[in-house]
Amino acid sequence: MPETTRGAAAERVAPLTRGTSILGSIGNTPLLRIRLFERELPGVAVFGKAEFLNAGGSVKDRAALRMIRDGEASGELTPDRIILDSTSGNTGIAYAMVGAALGYRVRLVMPTNVSAERKSLIAAYGAEIVYSDAQEGSDGAILLAQKMRADNPGTYYMPDQYNNPSNWRAHYDGTGAEIWEQTDGAVTHFVATLGTSGTFMGVSRRLRDERPAMVCVSVQPEDPWHGLEGMKHMPSAIVPGIYDRSLADDNLWAPTEPAYDLARELAHHEGILVGHSSGAALWGVREVARRVESGVIVTVLCDGGNRYLSSGLYGRQWQ
Repeated sequence: MPETTRGAAAERVAPLTRGTSILGSIGNTPLLRIRLFERELPGVAVFGKAEFLNAGGSVKDRAALRMIRDGEASGELTPDRIILDSTSGNTGIAYAMVGAALGYRVRLVMPTNVSAERKSLIAAYGAEIVYSDAQEGSDGAILLAQKMRADNPGTYYMPDQYNNPSNWRAHYDGTGAEIWEQTDGAVTHFVATLGTSGTFMGVSRRLRDERPAMVCVSVQPEDPWHGLEGMKHMPSAIVPGIYDRSLADDNLWAPTEPAYDLARELAHHEGILVGHSSGAALWGVREVARRVESGVIVTVLCDGGNRYLSSGLYGRQWQ
């Protein structure tokens, strides 16, 4: 090939070398206007942080990446160690994706009754799954993962998402800062569901630092035997070490079926397909909106509904 031709080809290819890895697609998600409640509550503007648009499909991508990177920085995570943690699904998918991108083996403990889509996604990324008793829920998975680490010293790096401050710091530095910037500082209320509690803790702290009068409301399932996958009923569960109940101005108890209904309404009327916990978050948003005359309420749409199709969440037709 003549030298001039080679040079021209190199110029065309050179911009491609400035690309990034899949991990660069985590964060900076859009803020979507939610119009479900405008007819009933015209004085309130509602927005949802579209966390299902992260590379791995959920808000958990942020915390998983931060915990793994912080593990590398501390020296606890080395190339010979296996990443191990318990999960109800989304953090596991995030660990599996990040681990694949960075070259780590990943082993995850999860209840047998999590959705088929979550199991398949974890397997697709090449991670190993160890199943815990469905009747013991996320707590059973936590205890089994802790036993595996104790029985095999030096084998695992366990980020321990329920107790690792890097979890909430990912949302302080990322999600919360983005919400403040995307609303031009106009946000007055923040509403989010509780699982590990990392999202609520981190975003609430950031927004309070920006505006001390910020109203922050957490949402939990109304009973221990709920159907809101990924959420924790704190009174009956192992409480995460990172959870600080004093950060919430109020806590609301979401019923399962009305949360499902709102997830379905959002898909049918606005084309936004979300999971169970997002339906619970919207239920909480509506409760908060009914108490105020005006305001800007932001919530987190944690994941997409496409990983719950087998659960029957979207098995009902809407008129």
